[in-house]
Amino acid sequence: MLGSLILVAAVANLNLAVANVALPDIGKAFDASQTDLNLIAVGYSLGLAGSVLYLGAIGDRYGRKRMLVIGMTLSVPVSLLAGSAPNTDVLFLARVLGGISAGLAFPTTLALITALWLGAARTRAIALWSAIGGGITALGPLAAGALLEWFYWGSVFLVTIPLALIALVLTVVFVPRHVNESTVPVDHLGGIVSVVMVGSLVLGITFAPVSGMQTTAVSAGVIAVATAAVFVFRQLRAPNPLFDLRVARRRIFWVAAVAGIIVFGSLMGAMYVSQQYLQNVLGYSTLAAGSAALPAALVMVIVAPQSAKLVEAHGSRLTLLSGYVPIVLALVLALLLWDEDAHYWSVGLVFVLIGAGIGLAGTPASRSLTSSVPVSRAGMASGTADLQRDLGGAIMQSILGGLLTAGYTASWAATIAADPGASSISEQTEAALEKSYAGALLVAEANPQYADQIMSAARTAFLDGDSRAYAAAIVIVVLGALLVFFVFPKRERERQLLAAYAEEDARETAERIEETEQK
Repeated sequence: MLGSLILVAAVANLNLAVANVALPDIGKAFDASQTDLNLIAVGYSLGLAGSVLYLGAIGDRYGRKRMLVIGMTLSVPVSLLAGSAPNTDVLFLARVLGGISAGLAFPTTLALITALWLGAARTRAIALWSAIGGGITALGPLAAGALLEWFYWGSVFLVTIPLALIALVLTVVFVPRHVNESTVPVDHLGGIVSVVMVGSLVLGITFAPVSGMQTTAVSAGVIAVATAAVFVFRQLRAPNPLFDLRVARRRIFWVAAVAGIIVFGSLMGAMYVSQQYLQNVLGYSTLAAGSAALPAALVMVIVAPQSAKLVEAHGSRLTLLSGYVPIVLALVLALLLWDEDAHYWSVGLVFVLIGAGIGLAGTPASRSLTSSVPVSRAGMASGTADLQRDLGGAIMQSILGGLLTAGYTASWAATIAADPGASSISEQTEAALEKSYAGALLVAEANPQYADQIMSAARTAFLDGDSRAYAAAIVIVVLGALLVFFVFPKRERERQLLAAYAEEDARETAERIEETEQK
């Protein structure tokens, strides 16, 4: 049963990760801008992050097994659409739809783990779910890189189809129906508002640093703020709120949610930037670039079971903080050591540290959420846990991708302005150079006499952009660590709060049952 749930989650995690290695090839195939590539990279997270809260609540009410089956079934045609997309617009749409198909299934996996296991057994199950999910996210680049050595860019989106079909069969056979599910109506209005809120937030962050897209970014930001206000208003007054703000205000819940967004976002953001760096700057093949991330997957799988023991022995706060330390070190090393002449030992060390950090912090982040809500609201907790990964990944990819784009464009603009022959460079050529690394590559191929100078400047521009991205990531992760250190309760206080939450939830459940019987 647990294996079936982990395999369903693996399909979602693998689909989330495979696009990053293919981005340079996609850029060449469609002459895509860096903004187009950012949208393709973030599209899956956008669909998943926008839908998990709503679909998690629907699963709580109408059947979690049913959601697993629908999600795995839908993932097959949308993967085919992505693999055969004729342009970047269709590919972005397919990625968003793929994220929605994962939103049907992914939150349900953790909700069922919460409903089927208790105590230390639940912590161990969550550790396996988190470790294997994170490990597959890191293995995604390896699988994609191997495919791209022999097949076209679209093959990376087809690799999960056999896994999805296997997961579908296992789900039908092994996963039980109707385990501790809710009987209250779903807040559909709140669900629709949550989709618009999260989607506009992600798009606003994606476009904010992009030259010429400020109006779009501001518009998306205004929509996000407005819908957030409507969402809070609705949840405070709805008889059966989609996202119970009373529960969300619990210190263990909201701090763990923010901490998880930063932790998992760091993984996705680092994978997004690093795969382009390895191929564009260091000249790695797609297979070599994918293989470079393998240490992160191995370390994650090894460390996560130890994280479960650490949580049981010393509490979630210490375990979360122990995960933040290697993540910060990894980002600092990437900022300082990853240049045009970087050796693999520095690349591998960064991925080892990232794997250790995610392996340590992933379990307490998810376990704190599921332990601080009643089992009947497991969809809310699991939806929030998935939102950690997906909203965190979307936000960090958007921030880092936007800073990468802004830095790359600014560096090229400065290089062209300083060139004595700048007046002879056409506006069309300048736009192609500043658009993306793939654009510079096409210009170099069309002008072989200047190819070395063009590609050298392109590598420098990329490094200028990724330095901004890593510096921002360091600041974000340090702020997250400070939040956990000062706000998350220590071990004994954590146990007291969890016991109080359980007592409060049991009392409210008993009162609700009594009211129902009287009616």
